[in-house]
Amino acid sequence: GSHDSFSYWVDEKSPVGPDQATAIKRLARISLVKKIMKKWSVTQNLTFKEQLEGGIRYFDLRVSSKPGEIGQEIYFIHGLFGIKVWDGLKEINTFLEQHPKEVVFLDFNHFYAMDDSHHFFLINRIRSAFGSKLCSVECVEYVTLQYMWEKKHQVLIFYHYPLCQEYSFLWPGNKMPAPWANTTNVHKLLQFLETTLEERSRYGTFHVTQAILTPQVKTIARHLIRGLKNTLVHRNLPMILNWVKAQKPGVMGVNIITSDFVELVDFAATVIALNDLLLEEDQSAS
Repeated sequence: GSHDSFSYWVDEKSPVGPDQATAIKRLARISLVKKIMKKWSVTQNLTFKEQLEGGIRYFDLRVSSKPGEIGQEIYFIHGLFGIKVWDGLKEINTFLEQHPKEVVFLDFNHFYAMDDSHHFFLINRIRSAFGSKLCSVECVEYVTLQYMWEKKHQVLIFYHYPLCQEYSFLWPGNKMPAPWANTTNVHKLLQFLETTLEERSRYGTFHVTQAILTPQVKTIARHLIRGLKNTLVHRNLPMILNWVKAQKPGVMGVNIITSDFVELVDFAATVIALNDLLLEEDQSAS
């Protein structure tokens, strides 16, 4: 999985997003501030298509309307506005059309400046984009690749908003817990990941391990121009990747793992390789 999957492009010319504090919105009237914001808002370099081609199958999505804009168009957002959600969904669907055995998880987990009418608009967009590829809510343990292939389903949508209960194809947010360490310290992060693995429920939900470091205000103040990638990610990714390599998938193990800048190391290949351990278990059991 990728963290803030859509943030490979953000619009410096648009207003600062409603996910930001009033003080930031005021500061952003200075043009340099938005350039700095971009350095800290972008957590991926690759487009959806490039991430999919690189093996990413879980997408972490934050969305917003544009206050003051006529209509109900919804955009991706992380400090600054990204592309229209509709364009991202179409790009993902094109990949799925070309690869009918691939399955993706789209996790809509933060909504800003949206009332129910915006949600209805977005949900209809999701249905228009994927149609019969959408997998209805099921017991998590039933949803094997075999099950998806038989039903010709390719997309699981997680929707962290009460309206999800009205649609059979929207999985509630509590089926995709994603505990967040909120630290700049790699040792604290790894300790947190260990603890939350021990606490994960044995059955009935997917589980996201967020292998990411989060800048604090003072981090940004000290390293304004360097940005997220140069300050936190480059230096710590190798240690995070070593932790990933030591994990086991399956019950009480890792399930979905997300990272920033997924192409900087062999992140996807490393996570995918963990599945070999499950195959080995199967073979030794049989």
